[in-house]
Amino acid sequence: MPAKNGDKVKVHYKGTLEDGTQFDSSEGRDPLEFTLGANQVIPGFEKAVDGMESGDKKTINIPSDEAYGQYRDDMVVDVPRNMIPGNIDPQPGLQFMVPTRDGGGQPVTVLEMSEDSIKLDANHRLAGKDLTFEIELVEFKNAN
Repeated sequence: MPAKNGDKVKVHYKGTLEDGTQFDSSEGRDPLEFTLGANQVIPGFEKAVDGMESGDKKTINIPSDEAYGQYRDDMVVDVPRNMIPGNIDPQPGLQFMVPTRDGGGQPVTVLEMSEDSIKLDANHRLAGKDLTFEIELVEFKNAN
């Protein structure tokens, strides 16, 4: 019986970029556990697991639109240096959380700095990238 929406699944996976660079893996960790159809993982990953059976393995290519979306230039902003909290020493590549209006936070990456401003990128680090995943469905529990 294949896994379907509402089922709780456990998968092992390895994620790589088009050039073969590995960006994530469950190797050496517990399997990733999520509920199919609950939007807890990227859409393309969820689609790939839907219909698999325990023990099944597959390799899938997920276009950026079904992963972390396209890279958006409007998510790159220049902010005045004095807007950065004093406990943060901004350097290119530094990632930190910026408070949002809803009380949450948005991760940003420092791209570059000038004397007066800092360029921040709020895109996900994998935005605009097509991803490849090797997936093994370890087990699942039917929702019914």
